[in-house]
Amino acid sequence: MKNNNFCVIMAGGTGTRFWPLSTRKEPKQFLDILGVGKSLLQQTFERCKKISPVENIFVVTNEKYKDITAEQIPELEDNQILLEPEKKNTAPCIAYSIYKIENLDPNANIAVLPSDHLITKEDDFIKVIQEGFKFIAKKDALLTLGITPHRPETGYGYIQIGDQINSSNIYKVKTFTEKPDQELAQKFYESGEYYWNSGIFIWNLQSIKNAFKEHLPDIDSLFSKGMGVYNTKKEPEFISKVYFETKSISIDYGLMEKSQNVYVYTSDFGWADLGTWGSLHEFLDKDKNGNSVSGKNVMLYEVEDSIVKFPDKKIAVIKGLEGYIVVDSKDKLLIYKKNDEQEIKEIVENIQKNKGDKYV
Repeated sequence: MKNNNFCVIMAGGTGTRFWPLSTRKEPKQFLDILGVGKSLLQQTFERCKKISPVENIFVVTNEKYKDITAEQIPELEDNQILLEPEKKNTAPCIAYSIYKIENLDPNANIAVLPSDHLITKEDDFIKVIQEGFKFIAKKDALLTLGITPHRPETGYGYIQIGDQINSSNIYKVKTFTEKPDQELAQKFYESGEYYWNSGIFIWNLQSIKNAFKEHLPDIDSLFSKGMGVYNTKKEPEFISKVYFETKSISIDYGLMEKSQNVYVYTSDFGWADLGTWGSLHEFLDKDKNGNSVSGKNVMLYEVEDSIVKFPDKKIAVIKGLEGYIVVDSKDKLLIYKKNDEQEIKEIVENIQKNKGDKYV
């Protein structure tokens, strides 16, 4: 019996907030950020193998990451690595994947996952995805996964739940809210109505296609022209042309926030969006002073609540820091307050502007 469950892994980001370890040449999804012997992309792929057959797993990434993707996941055929000629946010990325999959299986149920998330309760996660597949196979619905908040986090988007569906963990979505300020995040946290937006989606191919037709008809029109081209030698040339013409827009803003048939599966499977050093620090082992230390020759004095990462061959002596990120990577050194880490993306842009591409 044919398996209609597919996974699409989005792996085209540049991970600038993880500079200096993450660079444009080798972004964070290709790094062993957690020190477990596998990159974040490889860990995501291993999870997907428990959801879908290997031949039903696709990775969407930038053209320049083709070789590193193939090297890290040798099980993938060339046709399973979808190459974007330029960054155009998540809506074009998802449109590309659904039209390519439709060419293979018009009845596909698809889970879309970012490549750089941490999931500590994997069995719970697999169960949620499987339940989600059952729901969208029977209902014209766009399903997203909402995470039970553990604190008033300002770095995540939020989903407000509406009516519950059949005593399940699935609810109609009432509202989406982008990253709130501290006061609003506190209200969301206390209300019990709001969940973190994981950016993980589950939908039937026809449901997501209909949503594109209704809310992003220009993108739908561009990608639908390639129905005889996908999975042929002409695909790369066609995609280059389409990406040049398509607008850059997120799936959340362009489609999810506008659709009426959006639902959320409320869950808690040890999830974190590893977008920053601070989010990583939360999950790493720490010493008695709350420091996460990597490097055999790091000596700390009066240092608290910090993440410190040095090469094993370098000795580092640090005194008197609290709440800092200290990362040494080859010819780059970052010493920055954790509370200000959202600025790192802008800092990297300034480095590129003033110092060129060498350091980014």
